Amino acid sequence: MVEAKWLYEIILFVYGLSLLGYFIDFIQQNRRVNKIAFWLLSMVWTLQAVFLFIQFFAAQSFPIATLKDSLFFYGWILVTFSLLINCLFKVHFIVFFTNLFGFFILLLFILTRAQESMQDNGIKLVNEILITHITLAIVSYGFFTLSFLFSIMYIIQYLFLKKKRGLKWMWRFGDLELLDSYSFRSVTFGVPVLLIGIIMGVVWAYTSGAEFYWFDLKTIGSILVLVVYSLYLMLRIITGYTGKAIAKYNVAAFLILLINFFLFSMLSNFHF
Repeated sequence: MVEAKWLYEIILFVYGLSLLGYFIDFIQQNRRVNKIAFWLLSMVWTLQAVFLFIQFFAAQSFPIATLKDSLFFYGWILVTFSLLINCLFKVHFIVFFTNLFGFFILLLFILTRAQESMQDNGIKLVNEILITHITLAIVSYGFFTLSFLFSIMYIIQYLFLKKKRGLKWMWRFGDLELLDSYSFRSVTFGVPVLLIGIIMGVVWAYTSGAEFYWFDLKTIGSILVLVVYSLYLMLRIITGYTGKAIAKYNVAAFLILLINFFLFSMLSNFHF
């Protein structure tokens, strides 16, 4: 059972990296990252296929007898479709969404299976998912903080150039275009990391038996932060907002993040 626990963790880790890669490819149209994400997803498909093979030939049963058993097969089908779409069609965002839902289904299966058949190791795995949820949320906040700092530096540099002051300090702040690009890239990493973290938190809450509140302030705040920064990406990509305007929006978004992290955490009935 220890080996199964490690295999589950490896699958989830590789799957998460693949999701991150597909998201970055969609935002930045990076073909190299797309190829890496494709091969990572292929590894996930292979590991899942091995599990299905063992279940079918060793246990002499196909995992569709119950709803919980069919979750794993369902997840494998979604990964299969994602790989086919990636090879045959050029609709990259549908690949990301399909894999995102597949990740949710696989995580739900693993945690349910862990609690039922892995005993002590299953409890450890469920607790590790909770730790991963918290870790990913904090890591995403780190990316958003970097983006905020780059935006602040952009605004200061912009004012220096406009008023022709602080010329000896300008080179230390960096080029405006570079600061804007770094801020954008930081949010590009932060959004999928936070999204995966939220998914892990929701699945953990439902499978662990803990009381979960959709209307808890911390839960609402985390979703709000995700929406605000997703809107940032939409403004950059769809409407073409750059420069000072998007930097100001980023500063406002970070203030919402701080409210969620400090104030909503204290007022939460579910989080601590």
